[in-house]
Amino acid sequence: MKLKNICITALVAAALTSCNEQMDYKEYSIYDAAYMQKKFERAGGFLSTIYADLDSDFGNYSGAMLSSATDESVYSHDGNAIESFYNGAWGPTNANSSLWTTCYHGIAYCNLFLDEFTGLKFEDYILDKNYDAEMYQYNNYKWEARWARAYFYFLLVRQYGGVPLITKNMTADEANVMPRATADEIFAFIDSECEAIKDSITKDYGDLGNLAMTPANNGRANNLAVLALKARASLYHASPLFNPNNDKELWRKAALDNKNVIDSCVARKMKLSTDYKGLFIGNTSWSDANALGEIIFGRRMPTENRNFETYNFPVGMSGAGAGGGGGNCPTQNLVDAYEMANGKAINEEGSGYDPQNPYANRDKRLALTVACNGDAWPNANTIPLETFVGGANGLPTAFATPTGYYLKKYVTETVQTAGNGANTCKHVWVTFRLAEFYLNYAEALLNVTGDGYKTEQGFIMTPAAAINTVRKRAGQPNLPEGLDAATFRSKYENERFVELAFEGHRFFDVRRWKEANKYFTNIRAMEITKNGEGFVYTPKTLQTRQWDDKMYLFPIPQSEILKSGVLTQNPGW
Repeated sequence: MKLKNICITALVAAALTSCNEQMDYKEYSIYDAAYMQKKFERAGGFLSTIYADLDSDFGNYSGAMLSSATDESVYSHDGNAIESFYNGAWGPTNANSSLWTTCYHGIAYCNLFLDEFTGLKFEDYILDKNYDAEMYQYNNYKWEARWARAYFYFLLVRQYGGVPLITKNMTADEANVMPRATADEIFAFIDSECEAIKDSITKDYGDLGNLAMTPANNGRANNLAVLALKARASLYHASPLFNPNNDKELWRKAALDNKNVIDSCVARKMKLSTDYKGLFIGNTSWSDANALGEIIFGRRMPTENRNFETYNFPVGMSGAGAGGGGGNCPTQNLVDAYEMANGKAINEEGSGYDPQNPYANRDKRLALTVACNGDAWPNANTIPLETFVGGANGLPTAFATPTGYYLKKYVTETVQTAGNGANTCKHVWVTFRLAEFYLNYAEALLNVTGDGYKTEQGFIMTPAAAINTVRKRAGQPNLPEGLDAATFRSKYENERFVELAFEGHRFFDVRRWKEANKYFTNIRAMEITKNGEGFVYTPKTLQTRQWDDKMYLFPIPQSEILKSGVLTQNPGW
């Protein structure tokens, strides 16, 4: 696990100063509690290194996102490590993730803080005018650390199933002989931790006595982040991957937990943003009130950069110094999932879909997520996109989109990647947002009642009403009435596909549903050819990918198996 006794020396981040919404990373040495006792900011700095281990996916596989191991996208650079998820190269010696090490690093820091650095009094500061406010914030750190530890265990259990459950500061030798707890035990730990801290952790970082953080900081966990973690973990625990006997009580608990998130957000006057696009553009999602009305927790990147834009801007852009790498190119699978504006699927009778004008009159989320042939995008590109064969941004140009599309979501269109106008932007990975919990609630309650239009005691909102809340923001009509359970479930899964595209959900949603053979094997593209002044659009199969059911869970890295002597490998690996 590469766990160390970090009481001796640790690399930690700088202090989260009381009125700074950023996390500014620097190096500090931590020796013991006496060292921490000297300054408040050392404790805050320690907490910020824990936040630095939280997950994000701005191209973790040398530019490729996990989306490119699903039916969401294809990475335009052949030979990228992301391909091993589906080409047979994945295995214990090529485990495809640093998450095991990163999470246990974060867990070790949480345990160290909780065991060694709580209960300090900072007596040298008692006469300081800000002492009470500083102590208020410091005393909240233990709740943040417990939330983070529970979150790290969620990342581990959704990826590996049962893992060693370590809840105290240990040496590496002690940690490495810990056996795996069951997945049920890990989920129970997450749930109990969230229940224990939800009423103690700060509700609002904009109201810490006279130590208010401005603007309101969604970069640190408050009680809504605790409720959100509890609710998401409950949904995973109830899902077929972890609930093979389909225990209805797990689904009922998931519905209640997700209802609690919705109710708590509404009570705090949070609601879905009117600007879907802005939720994923860092300069907006960092501090815009509209975005913060929906974002429950966002993982803020510490420095401005343009790396994600450089990875994902189209190749062959016409503006000076404005080239891109092609990157994570949306699939035809995803594009076809967006309904027509009238609410009908493109293959439904009466939809009005024109296969030779395929992007007209579609769900507006398509245009906010996917860059299509003819789009004027991004800003530095001076002519509309030419993703057709032989076009400026199409094949056979090296690294051009293999699917006919480029990615817009999370990509800041105002960035210029090179030249005199080169600039940077902020990035925020949206970990929890309100729309997810309407969808989570719908799924959980559907599995309780078996009917998308019914509720039961303790619930008021039907699954259909929850889904329609999300659709309304997109301008889509309500789901049709009277759908049978199987059709309703298919509509739900489609809605989740398009609403949460490229947010890191699809890779794990399809796994927890155990539906990879349905979704992940046939990857489609749009071949576009120029025909005089017009174009011919021809959908085609681009890849037929391998799938083995052992891949519902990751292999535990072989190095960890050998190091431990007690860890067992996941089935099939």
